[in-house]
Amino acid sequence: MQATAGRSAEEGGWRAPAGRSVVASAVKSLALVAAAVIGLVRLFTGAGWPTWGLVTACAAAAVLIVGGVAAYDVARLRSTRWRLTGERLELRSGITVRRARAVPRDRVRSVDLRADPVLRLLGLTVVKVGTGERAADGDELTLDPLTRHDAETLRRTLLRGAAADEQSGERVDRDAPLAELRWSWVRYAPLTVWTFAGAGVVLGVAYKAAERLGLEDLAEQAAGPVWDWVTGHPLPAVVLLLTVNVAVGALGAVAQFAESWGRYRLDREPGRLRLRHGLLTARSLTLEERRLRGVEVREPLLLRLGGGARVKAIATGLGKAGDGETEDVGALAPPLPRPLAWRLADAIATGDARTDLGAGLVRHPPAARRRRVVRAVVLVAVLTAMTGVVSWSVPWPWPWMGPWMGAWVWAVPVVAAPAAWWGAVTGARSLGHALAGRHLVTRQGAMIRRTVALERAGISGWTITESFFQRRAGLVTVSATTAAGDGHYEVLDVGRGDGLELAARATPGLLEPFLVRPANGPDVSLH
Repeated sequence: MQATAGRSAEEGGWRAPAGRSVVASAVKSLALVAAAVIGLVRLFTGAGWPTWGLVTACAAAAVLIVGGVAAYDVARLRSTRWRLTGERLELRSGITVRRARAVPRDRVRSVDLRADPVLRLLGLTVVKVGTGERAADGDELTLDPLTRHDAETLRRTLLRGAAADEQSGERVDRDAPLAELRWSWVRYAPLTVWTFAGAGVVLGVAYKAAERLGLEDLAEQAAGPVWDWVTGHPLPAVVLLLTVNVAVGALGAVAQFAESWGRYRLDREPGRLRLRHGLLTARSLTLEERRLRGVEVREPLLLRLGGGARVKAIATGLGKAGDGETEDVGALAPPLPRPLAWRLADAIATGDARTDLGAGLVRHPPAARRRRVVRAVVLVAVLTAMTGVVSWSVPWPWPWMGPWMGAWVWAVPVVAAPAAWWGAVTGARSLGHALAGRHLVTRQGAMIRRTVALERAGISGWTITESFFQRRAGLVTVSATTAAGDGHYEVLDVGRGDGLELAARATPGLLEPFLVRPANGPDVSLH
C-alpha cells in the first residue's frame, strides 16, 4: 500500500487534503460556541428574555458558528491541492488570493507531523516540511491535514527512507531506540523558574479569559476581599502566596511535562533521527542526520542542582515553535539525568555513547575570572546605591515601609554580594573549550550552563571580537559561524593566542590568511 501511494505521488497527480478536516473543524468550533453561549446568556438574562427565546438564540448562534466554520473549511479544501513529483513538492492554496509554492526535494531538511486530540481521533495529521538554511518565517510548507497513512508515506518518501524500509522488511518501530521515556524523569519537571511564576501565569490567563467573556467585573469583585486581607496581614499573606504559587507552578510543570513528553521515543532510522512525543497532541519530527551539525547540552541552574540536563539538536532547517508551543523545536529529549543526557548527546553526535565529548575541556585563563569578579563588585555597588536612594525618596503606600526599607538597605549587599560572587566564580569555572575529533566543543554560563559540540565541517566562518576591557586583559571572544541552530557559537573570554590558534586548528586554512605568526615567539595575532 505504501509503495503504491508513493508511486502515485511521484507521477505528479494533484491531490486534495483529507475531507475529514471539515468534521475536525466543526468539533473545534464548539469552543467558540461555548464562549458565544456564555456571552448571550449573560446579555439576554439581564434583558429579561424568556427561556425559550434564550435557548433559541443560543441554538441559532451555535448553528451559525459551526456552519460558518465548516463552510470555510470546505472552501479551503476545494481550493487546496498538493502533489509530489520526482523533483519537488508543490502546494496550491488560497480562497480569494491564490498562492502556489514549490519546494525542491533536495532542499527538504525535516518533516514534522502533528495531530491534536481531535485530529488523532479522526486519523488525521498536519505535515510541516522544513526547508532553507535557517528556517525563516514562511520557509515551511504545511499540508493541513492528511490522513495518517498518507502523511507517513510522504514523510518516508521525502526523506528517502521508503525504499530502505521496504527492502529491510522490518517496521521502523522495531528499531532499537536511542531513548525512551521513563516516568521517573518527571521529578525534573518542577526544576524550572516557571514553578515560581506558575500561579501568576494562571491568574493572568484566567483574567484574560474572564475579560473576553465579559466577566471581569466578577473577577474584580472576587479579588477585592483577597487584596484587603493581604494588605491587612502582609507577613502571613506573603508566606501563603509563595506556598500556593510554588504548589500551583509545580503541578503545572508536571502536567506540562506529561502532555509534552508522554510516549516519548527517539529512534535512529537509516540516515535520519525520528522524535515522537506528546500525550494528547501527537508530535513526530524526522530529521536527516546529514543536516545535523552538532548537539547542545543545556543545564539551567535548578535542573543542574537536581542532577538533570536537556539535549538539543543543532541542525539546519528546523522551524520555529508555533503559537502555544512550550518546547524548543530543537529539543531531542525531556529533562533527564545528566549522565544519560551526555550519553544521548554523544550517541547523536558521534554514534558512540562512550565518546564523552564534554571531558577534557581546556580551562580559560585567570583574567576571565577577574573580569567576572569586577563586574560582580560593580553590580553590587550600583544595587546598594539605587536601593538607598529609592528607600528614602519614594512615597510608599504604607507609612511603615519607608523607614523599614531605609533601615534594611544594608541587607542588599549582604544578599547580593554572595550571589554575585557565586555567579562570577561559577561562570568562570564553566568556561572551557576543546577540539574533540570532528567537533569543536565550547562551554559557558552560570545560570544556564551550555555545552555545545559543533561539527567543524559545519563552520563557515569566524568572528573575532575584542572589547576595550578584553584587550587590556589579553582576552578575545571567538565565534564560530554556522548555518545551523543559533547561527553562531562562542568561545567566550579565551586567551588571545589560544583563541586564534583554536580557530585555525578547527578549520585548517580558513583563518590562516589573516594570522600573523611571529618567528621569535609563540603568540598568534591577526593582521
